[in-house]
Amino acid sequence: MDINNKLYQPISPIEKKAVSNSDMESISNKHLLKMQSRHTIRDFSDKNVSYSVIKNCIKVACSAPSGANLQPWHFVAISNPSIKSQIRKAAEIEEQKFYNDLKKDEWLKALEPFGTHSDKPHLEVAPWLIVIFAERYGQLADGTKRKNYYVPESVGIATGFLISALHLSGLSCLTHTPNPMGFLSEICNRPPSDKASLILAVGHIAKDAKIPLASTVKKPFNEVCICILIFHVKTYGH
Repeated sequence: MDINNKLYQPISPIEKKAVSNSDMESISNKHLLKMQSRHTIRDFSDKNVSYSVIKNCIKVACSAPSGANLQPWHFVAISNPSIKSQIRKAAEIEEQKFYNDLKKDEWLKALEPFGTHSDKPHLEVAPWLIVIFAERYGQLADGTKRKNYYVPESVGIATGFLISALHLSGLSCLTHTPNPMGFLSEICNRPPSDKASLILAVGHIAKDAKIPLASTVKKPFNEVCICILIFHVKTYGH
């Protein structure tokens, strides 16, 4: 992406329709309920998903904020069965190494309630794989490297946008992070500047799909958020 070097030029943002406080509460409650119905699934239907839907969801991800608006991400959307098979084979090799590594006993114990293992059939069954790459640095027109800022944070936010967009479009997904992930750069033909972040398997949930009970347990709100309200004044140390 070419960056225009012109100085700061303020423009008006896209106009938002005014919404009353009561309407905002109603909208936020509906959105909360919709998002709380989202679950990671491992059992996909092979039912086709239109590319236009995937494209729109990725466009949502690309609207995310990023460091200096440099948008340090790249998405590779794959429906080709041969490429998906290559990814599955390579991922399972790394997964088998992971599950056989006794040094990871603590991590493996944490995964036990979720029933995970080294076999990853979803990487072929799901109609789409979206491989998300973090662009560690950009390149100017003259070939000079351009530093990107807050790359992991920016890519993480964009990934959250993408997962939400997929869910709100009626699709399910599974985040997959084989380690190491170098094989993804080769299969997806990405340059050295790109580092694979994760794979999203995307599609419709299978009719007989199950989810682990452990995945439905969420921390209470007061454990994950502290609200400091205008009428709440607390002095520490007194």
